[in-house]
Amino acid sequence: MIFVDSGAFVARHLPRDQHHAAALAGWDRLARRGWRCLTTSFVVDETVTLLARRAGARFAADRARAMLTSERLTIVRPTADDEMVALDILEKFEDKDFSFTDCISFATMRARDVRRAFTFDRHFREAGFVLWPPAR
Repeated sequence: MIFVDSGAFVARHLPRDQHHAAALAGWDRLARRGWRCLTTSFVVDETVTLLARRAGARFAADRARAMLTSERLTIVRPTADDEMVALDILEKFEDKDFSFTDCISFATMRARDVRRAFTFDRHFREAGFVLWPPAR
């Protein structure tokens, strides 16, 4: 299982994104390997917001529907306890510029023993996770 961050979703759908080619290659590799993917409702929110701003509401809604109905993507809806753990992470790493969504992602990954994140966000590495695909 691999955690998918908003950057991987956004870059997949926006050809002008600087990580577009890497995202397409990554999604292709995930499909060929049959890996299951995990994300959170916070990441879905962030993704839909970014896609709506950059490509329009209809485009974003179409992509969101595909995410929400995907059989290969598990979307975790964090509990209040998960949010409290995320706040602990936020405080522990106060010298970093982690977002609360980042911290929810980290808490979700730790709770499910997921070590790899499909992301282009250095914050995951700073929090002790492995970025995937590896930088070339």
